[in-house]
Amino acid sequence: MGNVPTTVKHCLSYKQIIEDYPWFRSWLQEEKIITKHDYPEFVKIVEVGPRDGLQNEKEIVPTCVKIQLIDMLSTTGLSVIEATSFVSSKWVPQMADHTDVLQGIQKMPHVRYPVLTPNMQGFQDAVAAGATEVAVFGSASETFSRRNINCSISESMLRFEEVISTAKDRQIPVRGYVSCALGCPHEGHIEPSQVAEVAKKLHEMGCYEISLGDTIGVGTPGSMFKMLQKVMKDIPINALAVHCHDTYGQALPNILTALQMGVSVVDSAVAGLGGCPYAQGSSGNVSTEDVLYMLQGMGIETGVNLDRVIEAGDFICNTLGRRTNSKVAQARRTTL
Repeated sequence: MGNVPTTVKHCLSYKQIIEDYPWFRSWLQEEKIITKHDYPEFVKIVEVGPRDGLQNEKEIVPTCVKIQLIDMLSTTGLSVIEATSFVSSKWVPQMADHTDVLQGIQKMPHVRYPVLTPNMQGFQDAVAAGATEVAVFGSASETFSRRNINCSISESMLRFEEVISTAKDRQIPVRGYVSCALGCPHEGHIEPSQVAEVAKKLHEMGCYEISLGDTIGVGTPGSMFKMLQKVMKDIPINALAVHCHDTYGQALPNILTALQMGVSVVDSAVAGLGGCPYAQGSSGNVSTEDVLYMLQGMGIETGVNLDRVIEAGDFICNTLGRRTNSKVAQARRTTL
C-alpha cells in the first residue's frame, strides 16, 4: 500500500475486516450473487398499444385509425401485437368495433394477433371473427377483480377454465394476465403469495405464458424482485412476462430487475399509450420505444425496428392530438 500509514493499512486489511466483522464475508458473497447478472440474449416484445393502450381513451378512436396503427406496427418486426378486446361494449365502449378491427387488419405471417376474451361469449365472438390466439385476465386483488370483471377471483378462475379448455380443444393458444401484481388501487399492497396463487392456477389450466401486471405503476425494483422471486417458485421463468405502467417512473427499472432475474418477455405500448379504465390514477404503459432503446443499449436483440415504432407512435399521437409519452421519441424529435 505504499506510503499509507500503518493504522490505515490495518483498517483497510481484508483479513482484519473479516476478523473484526465475521458477517462481512457472507455479505460479500451475497452481493456477488445479487450483482452478477446474465441477461437474456433475446427479448420478445408484446405490443399492447392497440388494445390496452387505446381502451382508456375517452373519445372513440375511429376503426380505420386502429387498423392503420396495427398495420404500421406489423411492419416493425414485432412478433406479437395485441389487437383488440372482445368485451361487452357496455363496459368498454372503445372496443365495440373488435370484429371490424380484427377482420380489417392486414395480417402478416410472422406476427401473432391475440385478443382479450374475458368469458365464453367473448371467446366465441373472437373465434367467429377469426382470432387464432386469445388472452384471459385475472387479478391478484379480490376487490379489483369484482370491480373489473364483476366476479370474485375464484369465480373468474371458473370462467377462465371453461375458456382455456375450449381453446385447447380448438388448438388456440391462451395467454394469461394477472393484474395488480405490485399493488391495487383499492387494497393497496398485494402480497406476492396472492400473485403466485393466481398465476399458478392460470398456468396449470393451460396458459402458455403469464403476464404479471403492475396495473397502477406503483411497483419498485424491490417489490418486483420479491414478487417474481415468489412466482418463480411455481412457474418456469420462460413462461413469465412483465407488464409495467409508468405512473411513478419506475417501469424501466422494474423491467431491468425482471431481466436480471431471467424474464425475457416484456409487454409495452407504442408511445406509452394506456391506463386502466378501472384503476384510477393509472398512467400509460411503458413505451415500446423506451424499452427498445434500453434493450439495444444493453446489446439485447429484439428483432424490432425502433425507427418504425417511433413512426407508428407519431401517427397515433398526431391522430389523438397529444404528445407522445415516449422519452426516446421526444428526444429524437428535439435532436433532428
